[in-house]
Amino acid sequence: MSQLDHRQVIAIDGPAAAGKSTVARLLADRIGAMLFDTGALYRAVTLAAARAGISPGDGQALADLTRRLRIEIAQASIADGRQVDVLLDGEDVTWAIRTADIDVRVSEVSAHPAVREALLDAQRNIAGGTRVVMVGRDIGTVVIPQAGAKIYLKASAAERARRRLAELQGRGVESTYGRVLDDLNARDAWDSGRETAPLAVADDAIVVDTDNRPVEEIVGEIQRIAQTAWRQAGVAGE
Repeated sequence: MSQLDHRQVIAIDGPAAAGKSTVARLLADRIGAMLFDTGALYRAVTLAAARAGISPGDGQALADLTRRLRIEIAQASIADGRQVDVLLDGEDVTWAIRTADIDVRVSEVSAHPAVREALLDAQRNIAGGTRVVMVGRDIGTVVIPQAGAKIYLKASAAERARRRLAELQGRGVESTYGRVLDDLNARDAWDSGRETAPLAVADDAIVVDTDNRPVEEIVGEIQRIAQTAWRQAGVAGE
């Protein structure tokens, strides 16, 4: 287990399309923190696997591929709606990893223990010793169990499907509400049912419902939770 100081980490977990990325971006901007969406790592692996013709079910081949890849997360360099730049072996794949095809494949890819293990240290090292908002599905339970503040965002499947469809349509990607809802339900089943690091609420996480709430209200609530946790831990977080 890493001995890095993770007390200033805000861990935001939750199912797909619960609002994690949007909330995390606004929160990071507000408090001057680094934003790290760990799902981008798994999406990049999924894209690389698809390009290489590797099945999402071939755990060993996926793990071998993951160890060879160079995945970088950097500050957004283009004002096109992206939150960060995602580079795969030097190629900008920020939007290539956000397609419906990747949505369908990524949960099976990320369910393999060897793939998750290959990415674990990188995630912990990025978060060490700095103020960072981390987004994922197992940040508070597995990746950074010592995070200073743990948040679990939830929303109804119907609301999440509406959000994801709007996101896809905003990028010119054709889909339907029914397909998006089916994909989300399938992904929920994968994420919650996998043996390694399943989607779950950490024992000490605070659950925040995002249904029918303004995003600024949600961000403010999480900021207050984090600041309280930082004060109690004796770290600078105001």
